[in-house]
Amino acid sequence: MTSTSSADYPIVSHRYLADPSCLVAKDRVYVYCSNDDESPLQGSYNIPNVVCVSSSDMKNWTDHGSVFRAEDATTWAKKTWAPAAIERDGKYFLYFGNGGANIGVAVSDSPTGPFTDPLGKPLITHDTPGVQPARNMWLFDPGVFIDDDGQAYIYFGGNGDDNVRVAKLNRDMISLDGDVIKMNAPNFFEAAWVFKHNGKYYFTYSTTPRAQMRIDYMTGDHPIEGLEYRGIVGDQPPLNFGDNNHAAQFKFKDHWYHVYHNRVVAKEAEIPTGFRRNIAFEEFTFDDQGNIEKVTYTEDGVKQHTPLDPFKRVEAETFQSQQGVETEVCDDGGMNLSDLSNGDWIKVAGVDFGDGASNFNASVASEGAEGVIELRLDAPDGELIGSCEVGETGGWQSWKEAACELKNTEGVHDLYFVFKGTGDRLPNVDYWQLAP
Repeated sequence: MTSTSSADYPIVSHRYLADPSCLVAKDRVYVYCSNDDESPLQGSYNIPNVVCVSSSDMKNWTDHGSVFRAEDATTWAKKTWAPAAIERDGKYFLYFGNGGANIGVAVSDSPTGPFTDPLGKPLITHDTPGVQPARNMWLFDPGVFIDDDGQAYIYFGGNGDDNVRVAKLNRDMISLDGDVIKMNAPNFFEAAWVFKHNGKYYFTYSTTPRAQMRIDYMTGDHPIEGLEYRGIVGDQPPLNFGDNNHAAQFKFKDHWYHVYHNRVVAKEAEIPTGFRRNIAFEEFTFDDQGNIEKVTYTEDGVKQHTPLDPFKRVEAETFQSQQGVETEVCDDGGMNLSDLSNGDWIKVAGVDFGDGASNFNASVASEGAEGVIELRLDAPDGELIGSCEVGETGGWQSWKEAACELKNTEGVHDLYFVFKGTGDRLPNVDYWQLAP
């Protein structure tokens, strides 16, 4: 994939991801995405699995990889379009569109899966009472919301002002409480999403092509009834080329965020952009009347909440931006950096060295390859504070420790790991840690 040195535009630039939704759990935000990596480069949205990424600081993002693959986890679904997740009673529920045909639900004990199919069938189909009649309805893009009184709702639908649908969910989150209810939204196209702010309900969605495929919104005093059109959350994103739009809004550590997709990574890679999308974020605010102040798109507009602590174990697949790296499933159940080549790098933003660090340790693996991990400050060619030599370990998943001393560094810096060596592939990296 291509490289990027900008921060939040996009995030997770080593993957093609789309249709983001968000779940805040404890001190992290988890973003669930359609995986465009496995779609045909031209011709269709395949999207057979869901990828999850997360962050505690809104700057450095951890790649959790695929957390649900419909074909492997169900007997009836092959696609996982536009997923959305929520937590209830210690369980995590993931809703997804099986193409535009029906909507399923999966469940896990962890926000990063693995998710399993509790029903053995779709949760919602065109035959579910209340879904029909509808004209050319797309049955997808679930958005799930739990109100302050504990009542859960699932919103979905597409392709027409009268094709918005909502249903109450029972406490088990895998069955409906009553018939599906019809709603209406001006220029409704797809991407239904609901959140609550200061007692008001906000229903956001993507508009039709004739309405520029913006993200618009409605508000009201009830999650279903009496919602009125209020305006625009965000215009068509830059470098999305007027193509499909999908977004979600969420509150994290007292800030409100708008997560969306565009196609900047594919453009930089000089490949067709239609079926290769990527994720980005912006912060937004409300005015005194509760109206959303329209999102302003930037290349680096999201601030880091807190510096990263390097004296605790840090997963190597956690970074802000990168050049040339890939990730793969690690034998410990997580992910690791892989397919590294000479000159590839990752940037870890806002690392707090405190009063100084003496040593660097990393878990590495290699089958016949050797290399060096250079630690540099504030740029890929910035000040060199350490060079960690990595040798053969006996296999690409045979993990051993590599270490080096560091030049004394204090305060907060962006930390770059620059991978150097010869050959087609350099050693894998699983995690790292500094010693004070």
